[in-house]
Amino acid sequence: MQQVLDELIGHLSVSHQQLARMLDAERHIAVKMAQVVHALPDRNPQFGGFDGLLEGAYTVSKNVVSYLHGLAELQEALADQLTVVLKEMDDPEEE
Repeated sequence: MQQVLDELIGHLSVSHQQLARMLDAERHIAVKMAQVVHALPDRNPQFGGFDGLLEGAYTVSKNVVSYLHGLAELQEALADQLTVVLKEMDDPEEE
């Protein structure tokens, strides 16, 4: 049973590393978009009028929300998987 738990933890570790890499890539995108927005001029921007400005702000906000949602899902997945592992470790009857 211990070997099965060790393998499960190993697979979870690889899965979490891949999720962290994806979230890191999303973070870089969100940071880059924030830098672009920060570099925009405060006066007389030429973004296709008010509608273009709203579209750009919407895109940046959507990227930030997507990144934060990804972090929340990662945290929830970690909690769910650790719960299963801890329950298996506390149940000595199945050995």
